[in-house]
Amino acid sequence: MAGGEVFAEVMRQAAERVGTQDGRGREASGIEASGIKVRQRVADGEAFAANDVLISVSGPAHAVLLGERVGLNLLQRMCAIATVTRAYVDAAQAGRARGGLDGIVRVADTRKTTPGLRSLERLAVRCGGGFNHRWGLSDAVMLKDNHVSLLGEGDELTRNLLRGKQRMGHTTHFEVEVDTPEQIEPVLAAGVDTIMLDNFDTDALAAGVRQVAGRAYVEASGNVNLETIGAIAATGVDVISVGALTHAVSNLDLGLDAEFADSNCASDSADTETDAADTESDGAGAVSG
Repeated sequence: MAGGEVFAEVMRQAAERVGTQDGRGREASGIEASGIKVRQRVADGEAFAANDVLISVSGPAHAVLLGERVGLNLLQRMCAIATVTRAYVDAAQAGRARGGLDGIVRVADTRKTTPGLRSLERLAVRCGGGFNHRWGLSDAVMLKDNHVSLLGEGDELTRNLLRGKQRMGHTTHFEVEVDTPEQIEPVLAAGVDTIMLDNFDTDALAAGVRQVAGRAYVEASGNVNLETIGAIAATGVDVISVGALTHAVSNLDLGLDAEFADSNCASDSADTETDAADTESDGAGAVSG
């Protein structure tokens, strides 16, 4: 489960909109925002099964129906991300245990998020037991393969990385991506905080972890899916970044079933000329999986 508070906020804003307009969509001065009550039945981060009731909502029918689609769209997206993240986290931990390793391996998202929804999608990742990578370019200095290719090889690469590091603030995290084993030592010599081993197979990852030997955090990326993440975790890496947590997710199928206290609500709601029943008839609904 993820997004309960987001769904509640959508309903609150829908109620406020209904409370400041009359039945014809015009501003109605002096009308207080319509009250709406949302009760979350399954907490964020908890598992649920098909047909479980996740959220109950009660209030003016106009407000409930106005907020229904937006609220469900966001809830379906966030629950899907949390569910996929939990599957990756569980597979990674199982693989780490099979490898005889203690502690946890962090499963992290990437910046491959839906425009406008990054904060919500990253909240969903956390609800699923995952971790967030940097939020934006200003949160850390991270050199990808295209950057590194401009900085030379061997000692030249080390010197250029050191030159850049001297210009950073003392609290800035420094991460560098490498795509060949030969780049590992020159990058480590510059004192980076995290080294990302990109598209390494599991044998190369294990060798890279041994070579780093605790001198930096080791992040694995590339070719990560539910079939491979267990073996990747067993190599001893500290972090596994997975873009698929947010960019390759299909929304869950959730629905809201409504019950109306006023038997005339359905016809009144369809009649835009009748404003009292539109805004005052009480409705109740339950969101279920």
